[in-house]
This record gives sequence, C-alpha cells and structure tokens, in this order.
Amino acid sequence: MTNNAKIPVVVSGATGKMGREIIKAIAQSPDMSLVGAIGRQYLGEDIGEVVGIGELEIPVTDNLEVVLAQAAQESQLPVMVDVTHPSIIYDNIRSAIAYGVRPVVGTTGLSEQQIAELAIFADKASTGCIIAPNFSVGVILMQQAAITAAKYFQHVEIIELHHNQKADAPSGTAIKTAQMLSELGQSFNPPLVEEKEHLSGARGATYGENIRIHSLRVPGIVARQEVIFGALGETLKIEHNASDRTCYMSGVLLCVRKVLALKSLVYGLEKLL
Repeated sequence: MTNNAKIPVVVSGATGKMGREIIKAIAQSPDMSLVGAIGRQYLGEDIGEVVGIGELEIPVTDNLEVVLAQAAQESQLPVMVDVTHPSIIYDNIRSAIAYGVRPVVGTTGLSEQQIAELAIFADKASTGCIIAPNFSVGVILMQQAAITAAKYFQHVEIIELHHNQKADAPSGTAIKTAQMLSELGQSFNPPLVEEKEHLSGARGATYGENIRIHSLRVPGIVARQEVIFGALGETLKIEHNASDRTCYMSGVLLCVRKVLALKSLVYGLEKLL
C-alpha cells in the first residue's frame, strides 16, 4: 500500500448503534475508505443514507464472506471492524483471517480458550488482529489507575453498568480489568467471615484472584464501570462513564491503523498506546 492509498474497511454490525458511529467515523477519516457494510437490517439500502450522512454507494448486505473475499481481492491490506454479537464473533474473526482481512474487534463475549485459538490461527496466517474489550482511551486510564491503587489496597470489587440490550455479562472491560489486577501477583478480598448468599449470585461473579464483578443492565445507560477499593476507614472509587458512543471512535480508528503492521493477535487497546 502506498502512502497515499486509503485503508479499505469493512464494518460488520454496521446497522447497530455502535456500527453506525463507526460508519460515520470511517467515512469522515481521510486515510480510510469504506468498502463494505454488513448488517441484518436495511438490506440493500445505502449505509450512508441509513446512518444519516448521505449516499456512500455501499449497500447493506448480510453476506460477510462475499464482502471479505471482494475486499481481499481488491486490496492487500483490508481491515474488518466487527461489532456484532458474541454468538457469531468467533466465526467472523476466523473468516476474516482466512481471507487475509485484518480483524479489529470490539464485540465482547469470547472465552479465554477462543481467544487463544484465534491467536494461534492469526499467528499461523501472519495476519494482524486486534481484540479490544473497550475502544475508549479513558477506560485504559481507569484500568491503569486501578493497577496503581491495587498496590495499596487488599479489597476491591468491580461494578459495570450497561444498557439492557447488551448480550453478554460481565462486560469484556470488567473481565479485562479483573484480569489485569489478577496479573499483579497478589490476592484480594481475604475472607473475614463465612459468607452465605440467600439469593444465588447476590455477591456477583468471582474472577482470578477472588475479585468480585457485578453487572447491571438498565436502559438509559451507555456504559459505566466502577472499580471500588476499600480499607479501614476509607474507600477509593475509580469510575469511567461513557455518555455517548462517539468516545470510542478515536480508539477504533487507532486500531484500524495499527493492525496493518501486526502479524499476530493483540488483546487490549492498552498494548497499542
């Protein structure tokens, strides 16, 4: 690809709330070119008209493999941005890599085993892939602040809140945060009493080094996460609040640009900053 060539981008999940914002961001980016829009609604309609930015001459289709094959045929470095559903994301990523299209994935819900399998597949194909549980730079800063605070607190719990149309729980961001804290090599929340749940799940899910995660799903929220630390006589709450999906777009565009230079899978936006 020459320095003046634009990065061809396929958006999978284009008609969803997140996908619509990504379409706008790609269309307005001077170094990118939208070449495909995959969705389940508005089939055959121009995606630019669907998202309200005018005609882009890209019709919505539900045939991902045809679009991937065409993108790979027309360019050496196409990218797929996927924000679909946990039930199909694994197959979408494998299909993209098989066609030589570099996946940038914001869909959460992949298991650790699936991510490991995809890493092997991407490595064998020497194809870059980025899986980002969250595209917000603010979230990365929240996680880094939590890592710093964890050095001084033994007790921590995570509360994550999302809109009630989110399919998976806990969120990928909460799992990633708990994973980062667990990798510090220390144990959290030493038991002081023998707990008993009168309702199953009342104390949330447990991840890694005994870190509790609580998930809330209510309308009126885009995304919010709180990491709450406690010690004798004090608490520390680190919170990130996404009030609009536009906050994710700088991370999406960064990943589209960065994935071109990769030959393997990268998990987490923080590794690219």
